Amino acid sequence: MSDQVPALLVKLGRFPQLHGGLGVIRTLGRMGVPAYAMVEDRFTPTALSRHLAGRFVLPTTGREDTAELVEALVRIGRRIGRPTVAVPEGDEAAVLLAENADRLAEWFVLPPVPPALPRRVASKEGLHRICQEHGVPTPRTRSPVDRAELVAVSREWGFPVVLKDREAFTKLNGSAMGHTTVVHDEDELLDRCGAVESPSVIVQEYIPLEIAEEWFTHLYVGAGGTPRLVFTGHKLRSWPPRTGLTTRARARPNTVLATLAAELCRAIGYCGIADLDWRFDRRDGRYKLVDFNPRFGQQFRLFSTARGMDVVRALYLDLTGGHVPGGSQIHGRGFIVGNLDAVSATVSAWHERRLPAALSRRNLERAWLTPDDPVPAVAEAVRFSGTVARRLTKPVRALAQKGAVS
Repeated sequence: MSDQVPALLVKLGRFPQLHGGLGVIRTLGRMGVPAYAMVEDRFTPTALSRHLAGRFVLPTTGREDTAELVEALVRIGRRIGRPTVAVPEGDEAAVLLAENADRLAEWFVLPPVPPALPRRVASKEGLHRICQEHGVPTPRTRSPVDRAELVAVSREWGFPVVLKDREAFTKLNGSAMGHTTVVHDEDELLDRCGAVESPSVIVQEYIPLEIAEEWFTHLYVGAGGTPRLVFTGHKLRSWPPRTGLTTRARARPNTVLATLAAELCRAIGYCGIADLDWRFDRRDGRYKLVDFNPRFGQQFRLFSTARGMDVVRALYLDLTGGHVPGGSQIHGRGFIVGNLDAVSATVSAWHERRLPAALSRRNLERAWLTPDDPVPAVAEAVRFSGTVARRLTKPVRALAQKGAVS
């Protein structure tokens, strides 16, 4: 067994086809770190990585009682048998770890973030208040108390508008959103909310990409809110298009954005990994903060320094007493989630009635396929094919079920 401190990827909810956790296992495993992961089943792409030291099959919904989830983590800690760096995948896991750090301290090494802060920044309503307090630009944002106010605000601003789950755990509790959603008219708005009289959503001004650019900052922030690494990148494509998960991006220098992100983290005393999403609004020339995720972003492997340092490696080294070497990011690196990017490019081309812009394929970090760890890419291809098949045949299955009932 390696004498290095182990690490555990902590996951709540079922999303076996997200690639960020696999990136964590790969980046730590290549350092020689014994990297463990919580997985939904034995055949998720992450569970099949050659860099994985061990897997803990623990399918959760995130709706479990907090005490139950904490006890499950303690059991995993006992099985690993020594202090372990916990790396959260998802806002919910980050909130759970921060708010229960005292109970978990026997087995897990965690950044000294103020316990209530991850929940506050992950909350869209809480983040908006933080931005107001510290003078950070954001799109116009409202937290309607009921359907009537939601409709009234949307009418006032004009469609389309953006809907988001208000709190970190909402999307794990049967939310109608699940992810950032652009709503184009009132009928779609009411359909999204269903019969719920007081939907747990915020409504945000929509800034179309025709007058905007999508950027993000990834940081590792040490104790006391001191940024140790700050990376900036430009989102080129996403799934769903224009609102969702990054499928194609490029590492690009942006000192204005790096300064904004670093100063905000310092001002609120944040500590740990952070992934901040921004939209540059050409109408007023300002970067507007859209999301603050208190954990690694799914595309974190886009960013590296010349010494091979990324935010996950920085977290690990800092929490285990190692030296975190400085250095600026390598500019021009690209990142691609091949299967989703192909879908995004195809759908965008169909809607826009033109071929997608040609993007550089040089110095490209791939989410799934790597020469030293090919099996997860095969597993993802199988799962992705199944997902596509289920969605394509859903109308047929619905008709068949309706016929059987009648």
